Amino acid sequence: MEKKELLYEGKAKKIWSTEDANLVISEFKDDLTAFNGEKKSSEAGKGALNNKISTELFKLLADNKIPTHFVEMLDDNHMLHKKADVILIEVIVRNIATGSLSRNLGIEDGKVLPFTLVEFDYKNDDLGDPKLNDQHALILGLVDYQDELDKLRRMARQVNDVLKPYFATKGLNLVDFKLEFGKDADGNIILIDEISPDNCRFWDAETGEKMDKDRFRQGLGGLKVAYEEVLNRILNK
Repeated sequence: MEKKELLYEGKAKKIWSTEDANLVISEFKDDLTAFNGEKKSSEAGKGALNNKISTELFKLLADNKIPTHFVEMLDDNHMLHKKADVILIEVIVRNIATGSLSRNLGIEDGKVLPFTLVEFDYKNDDLGDPKLNDQHALILGLVDYQDELDKLRRMARQVNDVLKPYFATKGLNLVDFKLEFGKDADGNIILIDEISPDNCRFWDAETGEKMDKDRFRQGLGGLKVAYEEVLNRILNK
């Protein structure tokens, strides 16, 4: 399968068409962005690490009957996957309070939440990805029915039910993560995008060390080493 036409370029990936109208190729970039693109940099090899991590996690989710767009990893920086119509809702899943949740609501950073919190953000860079409630999502036409919002929440919790205990066996706490969904050619809602330290927060279970993009956001350094450690823990089953 070869890249044909560039369909889209985002902060972390380029999307290319293929000879199959239902399949596209994601090219994982080494670019780093934070704070809605205000902070930018690049880290050689970051894209390949995210591709490899996402590949392993999409396979894990497929083994647990969660539908995703993943087909196969083509090489270090390229993934073949189903084409999907993106639902413009970022689904945030939180197990431990940190980041914007702590800033906005005053919940102590690092506090384990009494239950898994699922939030919606509007996927719109110009507006700064604001918070959504169900009525907002329906008014904006981001989904057609309330049932679709319920399904997004349900699927997000299913992903968490797989990944949280899985990472616990790797000595990592899955603090929170962002998911994106789309509709395939048959109109089915499937998980898309990536699952990597770019959109997940991982804390070492023993030391609390941050093993994700917060190392870039907070100027901690050592981002690539942290991503490599996450991949190593995944591969050492």
